[in-house]
Amino acid sequence: MAKDPWLVPVTTLRRVPGSSRHEARVGRVGALEVAESRVAAGSDVSADVVLSALDGGIEVEGSVSAVWEGECRRCLSSVRGVITCEVRELYRPRRRHEKPDDDEETYPLESEMLDLGPLVRDALLLELPVAPLCRDDCAGLCPTCGANRNDAPCRCLSSG
Repeated sequence: MAKDPWLVPVTTLRRVPGSSRHEARVGRVGALEVAESRVAAGSDVSADVVLSALDGGIEVEGSVSAVWEGECRRCLSSVRGVITCEVRELYRPRRRHEKPDDDEETYPLESEMLDLGPLVRDALLLELPVAPLCRDDCAGLCPTCGANRNDAPCRCLSSG
């Protein structure tokens, strides 16, 4: 069985509040998709973070990045880019029978392993473009004949 790159041992870190440790991890998070943008299931994702031990848990601060792909909302051509998002989140231990509050904005720290996977997925999903463009001045497709107006002016609109 392959080792999960998102699981980080934190036993030593938790013993010394105020201590911190840098972690750089690369792995996969599965397919992520928002509207016409996606991070493919086989894509490598990276997280470069600092874990800081606090009295109430562990703060994770740094950045997450991945290559995304999609379709331009105007001309339907393929679009690719890199998402880089800043993260700063708290992982907090929960008692054995404690249920998370609906309002709670922390990630669970349920063992001596901190799971970066949910944080990485959430950060990327929030940053994926909802309506990507191939370029800011994309002219799109002609609504009459469907020609890509980025390639050449459309005769349909100029003759009407």
